[in-house]
Amino acid sequence: MNRPERGRRPVASARMSSEPRSTSADGVITLDPRRWWVLALCGLGQLMVVLDLTVVNIALPKAQIALHFTNDDRQWIITSYGLAFGGLLLLGGRLSDRIGRKRTFMIGMTGFALASALGGAAQSFGMLAGARAVQGVFAALLSPATLSLLTTTFPRPPERGKAFGIFSAVAGSGSAVGLLLGGVLTTYMSWRWCLYVNDVLAVAGLIGAALLLARAESDPRVHVDDPGIVLAVAGLVSLVFGFSEAALDGWGAAACVAPLVAAAVLLAAFVVVERRAAHPVLPFGVVLDRSRGASYLMILLLAIGMFGVFLFLVYYLEVIARYSAVRAGVAFIPLTVCVVVGSVLTNTRLLPRFGPKPLVAAASLVGVAGMVYFAQLTLVTSYWSGILPAELMFGVPLGALFGICFNLATAGTGPDTAGVASALVTTGQQVGGSIGTSLLNTIAISSASAYLVSHAGTRYLAQHAATIGATHVWRVAQVHSYDVAFYVAAGIIFVAGLGAAIIYPAGKRSATVADQTVARAASV
Repeated sequence: MNRPERGRRPVASARMSSEPRSTSADGVITLDPRRWWVLALCGLGQLMVVLDLTVVNIALPKAQIALHFTNDDRQWIITSYGLAFGGLLLLGGRLSDRIGRKRTFMIGMTGFALASALGGAAQSFGMLAGARAVQGVFAALLSPATLSLLTTTFPRPPERGKAFGIFSAVAGSGSAVGLLLGGVLTTYMSWRWCLYVNDVLAVAGLIGAALLLARAESDPRVHVDDPGIVLAVAGLVSLVFGFSEAALDGWGAAACVAPLVAAAVLLAAFVVVERRAAHPVLPFGVVLDRSRGASYLMILLLAIGMFGVFLFLVYYLEVIARYSAVRAGVAFIPLTVCVVVGSVLTNTRLLPRFGPKPLVAAASLVGVAGMVYFAQLTLVTSYWSGILPAELMFGVPLGALFGICFNLATAGTGPDTAGVASALVTTGQQVGGSIGTSLLNTIAISSASAYLVSHAGTRYLAQHAATIGATHVWRVAQVHSYDVAFYVAAGIIFVAGLGAAIIYPAGKRSATVADQTVARAASV
């Protein structure tokens, strides 16, 4: 690794001031021992963002009764958050690079907490949906700032591997934690506490940021390209909106097709404009690197396939097996633990030794096997013999894949591109989740309908239209639809693993790119 010459400018320049580092007299980088507390702070910020993708879902039925809104309106409580979050992520990432990570982190966390308080106190559907949209706006600031803080704080292996293992475990298991927390809060307190809980977390986060993070300086070399931002935001909002409408009205509906076509046109225009821009909002070198490109692809497809586990397993446990919300949340604990173990083990032990290519291939195959195991559900499947083994089989490789992707998606980026690289990771998660919602939901509904027609007949359906949800054949059809969705999700994960394994370069590149980051930083 290249070392700076004596007498050169100190490494801790303005653009790196938000990192907990110090520099000795000879210019050698030394790392502040508080960096592990910074990791805890970053994990807290990411947990807040990921929790709100699922914790509010558990609260929706009681919120709907309290605020008297319809089933059609209910979808907008989820969609309004996703639209703002997914659409503004690239802007949030670029602002993090421009105005400083500490400043962006604290603005994002403060705004997220205020929006959560507004949502918790909501007295109408419009107030709740509006608060969720504002949550999404500030989540788009908080999430990339969190990951870019981690990227610049831990540039060196093996500490980078350990830090990203823990962080990606939080990101990968946050949805399951949200289900458990949402069930507990809704059952024993109030649905409103599914939003108020963010304020409790934010107080701790803001105190930690004030104490641990150095004063954030603006980086004048980072510019925000206005035409690129407009096209990126419009394109991503159209994309997320189109997939959300597909889940409601079907793929052939004009409300779905028109936004998806608009998204394709806008994002194509974004690519053209950015290739010619003097200061692009998305430097294409960030995406065209093979390790980062493979990681973005993997995150996108993994989010689509992973959605099947959280969505349909919750349905199975609560609708078919008659679990309470709390018991269903507890049932996800083994999966959460396995995600944590898989992520930390991979980043600290396996990735530095083997590199990403063989690990992604192996983890994907085991994950596919776990998803296929989920697809064997029946009306009388035991948790201990039918669900728990599948959670163990799927959770470890899921954590491994998340750990690899989060690590390599940001490795090798400089302080002026860490924010936008981090934003791309979360964009992949958000867009993938939207696609998974619509795609797997549509497949499940079609499979259930086809099963009812073939096994009960249209005459039976007409006679039992009012009570079909209580019949045995309906319950069997639902389980069948979940199994079909699990098989499709297994196929998606297989394609994700195969594609990423082909694209990832051979060798132990995780260590190499991290060393290159330090070398570039030290030469400033």
